[in-house]
Amino acid sequence: MSNPWEEISIDDYENHMSLDSVFQLQAMNEMMKEQFNTYPVKSVMILGIAGGNGLEHIDKQVFNKVYGVDINNNYLKVCLERYPELHGKLETICADLTIDKTILPYADLIVANLFIEYVGCECFQKIIEQIKPKYVSCVIQINTDDSFVSDSPYIHAFDHLYEVHHQIKENALIDVMSYIGYKKERHIERELPNGKKLIRIDFSQ
Repeated sequence: MSNPWEEISIDDYENHMSLDSVFQLQAMNEMMKEQFNTYPVKSVMILGIAGGNGLEHIDKQVFNKVYGVDINNNYLKVCLERYPELHGKLETICADLTIDKTILPYADLIVANLFIEYVGCECFQKIIEQIKPKYVSCVIQINTDDSFVSDSPYIHAFDHLYEVHHQIKENALIDVMSYIGYKKERHIERELPNGKKLIRIDFSQ
């Protein structure tokens, strides 16, 4: 059985996320700039990279390696086409981390934005335990209603996401990260126009 994310086009995803009423693409872009510049790191792995939103903030003088991981190979092709300036530094990895036994390479920093919701805390814990990065920076979404996908003309592209969605609670994430030796470093909130909220939570070893 395929994962719903393999069927969602990059146009539907980004058009939905960038609507003024949703504003997640823009908010995430600003948050990623901060994530890339908070810690003294040389390599980063972005889990659920989609079309590469935020990659323009990668300083080529600072980062030696950028890994982009996603379940949708078409998304990864878009990343490589959009950011030719990262040629030689950006490496894409297509994997369904909920079922694959893919051995991911080491990176100093893991960025996982709106990713944990689609693998669950336990799976995410195993991923981090395997890579053992120095720092982990996550963004999770807090919903003010029962719907985790905002209403938009593109909403039906996401009809099957409920099959793989996990509602993530901050305390549960802190607990699973603490269990493998990571302590919470930061908590930053960002309000969205539709009443939802993005919360950035950082961890370090």
